[in-house]
Amino acid sequence: MTPDRMSIKTTIETEAWELIRGSITYYKGDPIGTISICDQQQEVLNYDHCFIRDFVPSALLFLIQGQSNIVRNFLEETLKLQPKTNLFKAYIPSRGLMPASFKVITKNGKEALEADFGEQSIARVTSVDSCLWWIIILHAYVKATKDIRFAMRPHVQEGIALIMELCLAARFDMNPTLLVPDGACMIFRRLGIYGYPLEIQSLFYAALRAARKLLICAGDEELVTAIDNRLPLLRDHIRHHYWIDIKRLNVIYRFKSEEYGQNVENQFNIYVDSIPYADLSVWLPKHGGYLAGNIGPSQLDTRFFSLGNLIAVIGSLTTEKQSQALMNLIEERWDDLVGVMPMKICFPALEKEEYEIFTGCDPKNLPWSYHNGGSWPVLLWILTAAAQKTGRTDIAERAIELAEARLRQHEWPEYYDGASGSLIGKEARRYTTWTITGFLLAKEFLRNPEYLDFISFDEFDLENDVRFCDI
Repeated sequence: MTPDRMSIKTTIETEAWELIRGSITYYKGDPIGTISICDQQQEVLNYDHCFIRDFVPSALLFLIQGQSNIVRNFLEETLKLQPKTNLFKAYIPSRGLMPASFKVITKNGKEALEADFGEQSIARVTSVDSCLWWIIILHAYVKATKDIRFAMRPHVQEGIALIMELCLAARFDMNPTLLVPDGACMIFRRLGIYGYPLEIQSLFYAALRAARKLLICAGDEELVTAIDNRLPLLRDHIRHHYWIDIKRLNVIYRFKSEEYGQNVENQFNIYVDSIPYADLSVWLPKHGGYLAGNIGPSQLDTRFFSLGNLIAVIGSLTTEKQSQALMNLIEERWDDLVGVMPMKICFPALEKEEYEIFTGCDPKNLPWSYHNGGSWPVLLWILTAAAQKTGRTDIAERAIELAEARLRQHEWPEYYDGASGSLIGKEARRYTTWTITGFLLAKEFLRNPEYLDFISFDEFDLENDVRFCDI
């Protein structure tokens, strides 16, 4: 690399850090999080909130930089927003829920935090992933700082336990996966992902792994036992039923329907004519594969969802062989999944009648835009982490180079449109915080692979999975 090229890259990172510092929000004089956009001159809506989901790359970046106080403050204050009692009333958040976002406001002359559990959001959908991400951030904080005492404090333990109780509660469902409504995760608008979307299952698995390590050994043994029971069932369910490669596609292609009994092959009664075999058989590389987007009664959503697949790799929800096959797929179908801006949130986009039916003619989720096949630079850090985990750093280097050439020039947009990601999103906000932190975090992971330990998990082994209180 030439000195001029190095100087340009250093300048990009320096400017990016200046923007991040400008996004920090303070509560009673202490840093508590980062708001969604650094440039307040734009139309704000709720972009002046700190979203739990959005804060993840910020938190990891601050931990890497040794600025753990902001992450601790975030964890402490968001925990106070968690409802601790059940009122069993409609429109009231259930016990254990974490807000989708919060904002620092002035009330009666004093600063206060205003939480949004979805009651202010578009379509009023509660973000299921907030609880899961909160536990993952807490786990990363403890791994980075070795501050086990913070996690062992009674109110923190209560917060973890309430989330786990919410996720592991008795329900009308016998699958090990979590049943959630459409829009309950990063794709927070109607896109036909109701049921058991992969993103939630991958985050659920990672959160279970994290909670198991965090819960006090002498305390919630019943809860830990419930986690131990769920983990292998969830892992095996996802690895078998969600996995798609050429070999598995041939099995599904020959499914019989309307089978009855416990030992049937087509357990979800998938109707084979609903699967786009002709397209998939051409698109799938010989040594490639991925996890399906969703599985439920007579439903197999064969769309590729990036976040769920990549988190599955980072959390060892996939086997080593499956993880390598997934990276093979990304490499061989680069133009489809990455294009000129990492990375597609899902592929392919819903078009024509499918777009109308699944999205309700959502004008923001037009084909190849926003959640419907748009490209989201924040996914760069997750792609880089998965590439590091699988020893495929060449994929991360290639993706970062693409992003580096355009993000600063385009003023760090929220998302890109078009089949190749060549168009700046039609309604994308500029100077988006998680776009900037995602880029910086990807660079840090590439330079220092040891930081991956903050967010990743090895294969689950009940006998050797050490809990923090045993250290």
